[in-house]
Amino acid sequence: MSRRIKGIAYAAVTTVLLSAALGGCGLAGTGSGGREAQTSKEDALTIGFAQVGEESDWRRANSRSIEDAFSAENGYNLLFEDAQNVPENQIKAVRNFIQLQVDYIVLEPILETGWDTVLEEVHEAGIPLIVADRSLDPSYEEYYDAWVGADYLLEGRKVCSWLQKYAEQAGLEPGELKLVNIQGTIGSSAQIGRYAALEEAAEANGWTLLAQARGDFTQAKGREAMQELLETYPELNVVYCDNDNEAYGAIDAIEAAGRVCGRDIRNGEIMILSFDAAAQGLTEVLNGRIACIGECNPHHGPRVREIITKLEAGETFEKIQRVEEGIFAADQTVKTVTAEEQEYPVTVVTEELIEARGY
Repeated sequence: MSRRIKGIAYAAVTTVLLSAALGGCGLAGTGSGGREAQTSKEDALTIGFAQVGEESDWRRANSRSIEDAFSAENGYNLLFEDAQNVPENQIKAVRNFIQLQVDYIVLEPILETGWDTVLEEVHEAGIPLIVADRSLDPSYEEYYDAWVGADYLLEGRKVCSWLQKYAEQAGLEPGELKLVNIQGTIGSSAQIGRYAALEEAAEANGWTLLAQARGDFTQAKGREAMQELLETYPELNVVYCDNDNEAYGAIDAIEAAGRVCGRDIRNGEIMILSFDAAAQGLTEVLNGRIACIGECNPHHGPRVREIITKLEAGETFEKIQRVEEGIFAADQTVKTVTAEEQEYPVTVVTEELIEARGY
């Protein structure tokens, strides 16, 4: 593959990047969404990375994984764009990458849809596209070379299986479970998959799904959503959060209202279920505030770099690559969960596990 950015052209790119940073959706520096470009050798591959934002601990760990994989020390020029959870910013970033003629574009899409025109532009420019983390609508499959990420529907099914098995162990009748869902960014693949699993399980098991509220994967909005849900549905006893940061906000709101987070539903406690499994989230499992967490693995950088290495060498690889993920609880009340006709072990959270988490 030719090196599109080198020599005088690369110096020009740096100037363009700094100018863009001052003008709004910057690709470098400390503007409204950009980060300093990592520069190495003039003939190094240049990677344009369009990130969702920095809305959560998980997202920041995910960004570090990409930055580490495509560091100058590893022989890459990385152009990092933080879209600040604004789809228009992300589309603009991809168009800037096309204009700069980067060697590869790595896209973590905010939403599954709305990409028709810009993906056609990427295709016409002949720039290989790798999608990571969240998915694109299946109609876009022809436009990207590979996808690396999680199976959000499977994640949700694991957590719902844990809840169903825990309820059986505790002698809870299905009708006693009254759930609410604090949702992530509406239209994101994580929100779509996790909600689909919850809706499916509620119908299959006879749970009462009271309501959904928007949390946008943030602690502040998670707290706000939980406050409103408690006021409207005081009978709720299970909160299904689309990520850990929403769960932290929910815990804040529950405790501020004088309620208790825990698993003893019959005695008025409110059970929190979550996704991500960051160190703080696992700590909340250990201290009893979160009952169960489905892991969402943020370390996509090495897998994406491996794909680019194979593309450079003309080697074949699987187009769809899923990362491995577990499920965590405080004890072995539920030892395994069942999802898609497979058994998955439940990992008991320990201090040692938390210390080794790394994010």
